[in-house]
Amino acid sequence: MQSQMRTGATTDFQVKLAETDADLRAAQRLRYDVFVTELGGGGTLVDHDAQLERDRFDPFFDHLLLTDLRRDQVVGVYRVMRAEMAERAGGFYSASEYDLTLLLHSKRRVLELGRSCLHRDYRGGMAMYHLWQGLAQYVARHDIEVLFGVASFHGTDIAALAQPLSLLHHRHLAPPPMRVKALAHAFQDMNVIAEDQLDRKAAMVKMPSLIKAYLRLGGSVGEGAFVDHAFNTVDICLIMDTKEMNAQQARLYSGARA
Repeated sequence: MQSQMRTGATTDFQVKLAETDADLRAAQRLRYDVFVTELGGGGTLVDHDAQLERDRFDPFFDHLLLTDLRRDQVVGVYRVMRAEMAERAGGFYSASEYDLTLLLHSKRRVLELGRSCLHRDYRGGMAMYHLWQGLAQYVARHDIEVLFGVASFHGTDIAALAQPLSLLHHRHLAPPPMRVKALAHAFQDMNVIAEDQLDRKAAMVKMPSLIKAYLRLGGSVGEGAFVDHAFNTVDICLIMDTKEMNAQQARLYSGARA
């Protein structure tokens, strides 16, 4: 899969799947810059000498790369895993944090998303839109019906995250047939603040931009958060029916894009 996204009269961005070891290392290098250097994450397979953020699942995922052709630099990545790929990997990455039984028994074609990040110079612009367009092509090609994956809040201080976690619990829980639950050993109740005491503005200020974007596209979340001390994050499981996403995209991107 390869596509080029045009901005004005020039071809600025290219989205493609990683095809070589060099492609994968470029993705892992960007992930190191974001998840390790910026956010203080870690992991047993992180290569600090080569500055590569990696784990045992990488060989089993497809890796979407967004390249700025003006710089010949990978500036955005997404890794994606279909059910048949998860079988070869021994399960989905998210299964280490959430009980995925409801999704896996749903008889729907699912796709796990993970390790999404952008180079700091490309946040807040059109780069994420281009990366999502590449993801949409992948979803269509493989007839995916449900997207899911963990997304993170930086840090593990629940008091500091009480507003956004509570907002997710009260207003964005997934429908019961898709409401996966965080595993008991690190389960964090997101119902920290009563709904009538929520400060929605304060909650949205602390909500990571990726999570906000999924919510705008009709996404929902599983029950409970997962506290990942090793990676210095509090994780939630995002779930999205692609039919709902497509309807929301049509509304968001109809006509001229802002």
